[in-house]
Amino acid sequence: MISDAAEWAKNAIMAGLSTNIVTFTNMGAKITAISYYLPEKVVTNDDFFAEFADYKNEALEKLGISERRRIASGESASDLAEAAALQLFMDYNIDPQSIDFLLLAVMDPDYYTPPTSCILHGKLGLAKNCGTLDFNHGCSAYVYGLATAQGLISSLGVRRVLFLATSALSNTFHREDRSSNFVFGDGASATLIEYSEDERIGPFEFGTDGNGYNKIIVEDGRGKNPITAKSSEEVRDQHGNVTTRANFRMDGVGVFLFSVRTVPEMVQSLLGKSGYQIDDIDHFVFHQPNRFLNETIRKKCGIPEEKFRHDIDRTGNTVQSTIPIALKHMLNEGKIKSGDKVVLAGFGVGLSWMSTIVRF
Repeated sequence: MISDAAEWAKNAIMAGLSTNIVTFTNMGAKITAISYYLPEKVVTNDDFFAEFADYKNEALEKLGISERRRIASGESASDLAEAAALQLFMDYNIDPQSIDFLLLAVMDPDYYTPPTSCILHGKLGLAKNCGTLDFNHGCSAYVYGLATAQGLISSLGVRRVLFLATSALSNTFHREDRSSNFVFGDGASATLIEYSEDERIGPFEFGTDGNGYNKIIVEDGRGKNPITAKSSEEVRDQHGNVTTRANFRMDGVGVFLFSVRTVPEMVQSLLGKSGYQIDDIDHFVFHQPNRFLNETIRKKCGIPEEKFRHDIDRTGNTVQSTIPIALKHMLNEGKIKSGDKVVLAGFGVGLSWMSTIVRF
């Protein structure tokens, strides 16, 4: 039976209001293509310790990072997103005019207004009847984007969603915030989500603890706290990291405790909702903050090592792109095969979390 939303879309087409919306009696969604882009500049651990020799310690080795990429001077997160989209178009021979909706996950937009997705729409040569939407959910954003794309397809009859996730978070770091500079890398991903006769994405499990919003934050520079003389006052923590109110700041211990507490419960609830057990799942691909944290979560979830992906060594924490980059690597390696069920979980900024099951 056609839903009310699908009936609306049908009537819209008949009225000539849209040419890119189509109705189906069974409207599911699936991931059909993934590509990514990393900036050219590579910062190895040797490069890092050449500048911060006093910061070298055994604990850093547990994080599982050997190099990360850095955006070039004068570039923005949207430049990385554009490059990722163009890579996707080239890798899969996709016509930009065939895209019905552009989703953009970005924490550092080009301007207050217009939306950065509108700027990318023009740069990528997308059709005039293609919708656009920006959203900001950091480490949880990839799964939130899949949910949004699935909703656009199942509720509005959209056929092809281009989902771009991009981060140039290093632009917000204080030069002497050694922890952030070591862990994070810049990069962007592009995912194509399309109509499917059977549902390949879902169910979803999500949540928010807004009381922890300041665990990961850039305090000054937007509507709540404009830049003042106080914004540049430096604060040094017990580990020697320097930051200001206008720079990125993360409560590493607080985020670790939040993640270890929240993610296992989320995964257990998702599996219960789906009717699957851990043994029924082929792969678990979580957001990649660092290897030590994810190993702690894996063990607490009871997930076998061979089913769990660590994928941070050559990229660092690329925030909203860690999951799709890991998926792309697994697809290239032949690790993910047709019919495989993969649990995806994002968690962090907000504090927010979301997970789903994707069938390839």
